[in-house]
Amino acid sequence: MPHFERLYNFACWLTQDRHEAEDLVQETYAKALKGFSSFQPGTNFRAWIYKILRNTFLTSRTGLKATSNVPLDLEGDDVLPPAKETPESILLQRSDSQLVQQALERLPVAYREVLLLCEVEEMSYQEISTTLAIPMGTVMSRLSRARRALRTLVQEMQGSRG
Repeated sequence: MPHFERLYNFACWLTQDRHEAEDLVQETYAKALKGFSSFQPGTNFRAWIYKILRNTFLTSRTGLKATSNVPLDLEGDDVLPPAKETPESILLQRSDSQLVQQALERLPVAYREVLLLCEVEEMSYQEISTTLAIPMGTVMSRLSRARRALRTLVQEMQGSRG
């Protein structure tokens, strides 16, 4: 099954539960097989299957919708330019993985998913835009805010550790 391991990893991050992630991936593949006729040949299959997984996850949660918005008080005006190595990618490589995982779990879903798709799944901004059904500008600004929020959370958690 194409992309199985990566879909499962992304599902684990979203659900924060391995058993629920297994069910989510299984349901994603079932929906993909059932609706494969809607896939447009020549388009990005990875973005298509991730979109199915994300929508399945969101509809399984009460109060979450694929079109949910991030509250304005979490949004800022500044957008960090994309870089090959960001403080967050260096942190993810060198830092205590448990600390980073705890910080990621505390991020709002909208921030967590865009950060994971970019940094872990290595999707392009265009692929993320297609997967999440949001404009590319929103991807860039949300990613910037997610990175800043993750940095702040990790710093707070490191400070509380002593």
